[in-house]
Amino acid sequence: MPTLSFTSNLTRHTPCPDAAFEAATVAQLFDLYFSQWPDVRGYVLDDQGAVRNHVIVMVDGRGLHDRRRLSDALESESEVFVIQALSGG
Repeated sequence: MPTLSFTSNLTRHTPCPDAAFEAATVAQLFDLYFSQWPDVRGYVLDDQGAVRNHVIVMVDGRGLHDRRRLSDALESESEVFVIQALSGG
């Protein structure tokens, strides 16, 4: 079952517990996760449902390919990590 995890810099804004759901795509995984923890959605996705500019989503160690439709496929043991990217200088 694919798992979804968040870095600690995101969890300080709202509870983001690790979770696992049966899902074939990142979109399905996010939909299931956000149905239980709806406050997390706004930190990860914009108003159109795309990944926010300062958020990185890693699927099995690789960057998410489809940041708009979230159609990247998941395997039964996939690991998805959401990281808040830091910017500035």
